[in-house]
Amino acid sequence: MASAPSLSRRLAEWVAGLRFVDLPPAVVDRAKGLTLHGITSAMLAHASREARMALELMQAEEEGGGGTATVLVYGTALSRSGAAFVEAEMILAGGKWDTFRMLTHPGAAILPAALVSAQAASGRDYLVAIAAAYEVMERLAADFIPSVMARGFHAGPVFGIFGAAVAAAKLSGLNADQIHGAIAQCVNLASGNLEGARSGGRSLREGAAVRNALLAVAMARHGARGGETVLEGEAGFYHAYTGNNLGRLSYSFTGQLTADLEAIPRGLGENWLFLETLYRIYSTAGYNIAHVAVTAALCEEFDIRPEQVDRVEAIVNWLETQYPSPAFPSADRMGGPTVGSTHYFSAYGVVRRGFPLLHDGTDPPEVLQLMHRVTLIPSHSQPLFAPRVTIYTHDGKSFSRQATGREFIWDFPHEAQRLEEVVPGLPISGERFERLVAACRDLDGLENAEELVRLTIP
Repeated sequence: MASAPSLSRRLAEWVAGLRFVDLPPAVVDRAKGLTLHGITSAMLAHASREARMALELMQAEEEGGGGTATVLVYGTALSRSGAAFVEAEMILAGGKWDTFRMLTHPGAAILPAALVSAQAASGRDYLVAIAAAYEVMERLAADFIPSVMARGFHAGPVFGIFGAAVAAAKLSGLNADQIHGAIAQCVNLASGNLEGARSGGRSLREGAAVRNALLAVAMARHGARGGETVLEGEAGFYHAYTGNNLGRLSYSFTGQLTADLEAIPRGLGENWLFLETLYRIYSTAGYNIAHVAVTAALCEEFDIRPEQVDRVEAIVNWLETQYPSPAFPSADRMGGPTVGSTHYFSAYGVVRRGFPLLHDGTDPPEVLQLMHRVTLIPSHSQPLFAPRVTIYTHDGKSFSRQATGREFIWDFPHEAQRLEEVVPGLPISGERFERLVAACRDLDGLENAEELVRLTIP
C-alpha cells in the first residue's frame, strides 16, 4: 500500500490548483483588508529610523545593481529581495500589524513577498496568492507556536518564511512540484531567535524571512530539490523546532499538549484558518488589544466614568502573562503596571474608551493612575485574546463582560473607516489615501496589482 503524499506535497498541490473562484467572499474581503492594513503600516513608518536604516542597508548592499522592484513609499528601485526586506521592516516599524494566535504577524512577511512578485499580476492573482500564503502559514503554525517559542525560536519569522514563499511562488506561476520544492527549501532557511531581544539587542525577524523565502522560490524555479518529508520527517522541521515529529507540545494556547500533523492539510479550501487573522489596529502586542475594546464597551454600555472606577480585574489566557514564552518570560513586558503593559491599555479603555492610533507619547494622568488598580488573573481555561473583564466602582457595584476573541475581526469597510484616523501621519494626501483604499477594495477588478505600490509614493 502506497504511503500518503508528504505534508508539503499536499500543501503545494492545493496552492497550485487554487483559483479566484475558489475563494469565499469573506476570504477575499480579508485579503483586501489585510493588504490595506499592512501597506498603511509601512507608510506610517516612512520617516522612522528603522525604515531608513533598512533602505540604506539595501542600497549599500546593492550598489551598482539594477533594481527591478519598487519600494513602497520611497519609490527606490532595488532587487526583489532588497525591496521586500525594506518593506517588511517598514510594516513592523509602523506598528499596525495583523496577528494570528499571538506571536505571529503573517502580513509582515507575506505582503512584501507578494508586492514585489506582483509587478505583472492582476489583482485577482494577487488575492489568490495572499489567501494561499496566509492559509498555509497559519496551518503550519497554529498549534505549534508556543512550543516553538519555548525552544528559543521566534515563531513569527520561523513560520513567516513559508507564507512569503507561497505568495511569491504562486505569483511567479510555479507548478505544484516547484511549490513543494520551495516549501522544502524554506525548512533549510527558516530562522529567528529570542535571545537577541532578551539581551538588549534587536533581532532580525520577518525581513530575513522574506529574503530567504524569495531565495527558496528561486531555487525551486531552477529545479533544486528540497527533500520529500522535510516537514514531518524524523529529522524534519517539526522535530527541529518543537523537539519531536509526533505532535507532542511543550505548551499550547488551549492546554491540549498533543497536535495531529495530519490535520495540517485537512479541509484545505473548506475551513479557512485565514479568517482567524486579527487586525492589530493598536500599536501594541496583540494580547492587549481586546482589553481596550472590552473595558471601553463596558464603560459605554453602563455609562461608567473614570472617577467612578475603584479597580479593574481581567481573567486572561495564562500565556498572555508569560510573553514571549513561559520558558523565557520577559521581565520588561510582564513586570506589572507600566506604560505599554496590559494594565495600561485596560486603563486607556476606561479613561478614553479607546486608544489613539497615532499616539504622540503623552498619556492622561488618569490612565497612569488607574493602571495601578488593574489586576490580571491568569487562567488555563480562558480563550486566547478573550479576557473576562470586571470593573468595580466605588459604590460597590461590579460590571463584567466576556470578550469573544473576535473583537478585531471585521470587514473591509470597517477597516477603511478605522484607518481614517491615521491619515495625518501618512506621507500621502488624504485624497491619495482614498484612492489606495479604493484600489484595495476593488482589487479583484484591478488589471495590475503594482498600482498598490504606486499609490503609496508621494
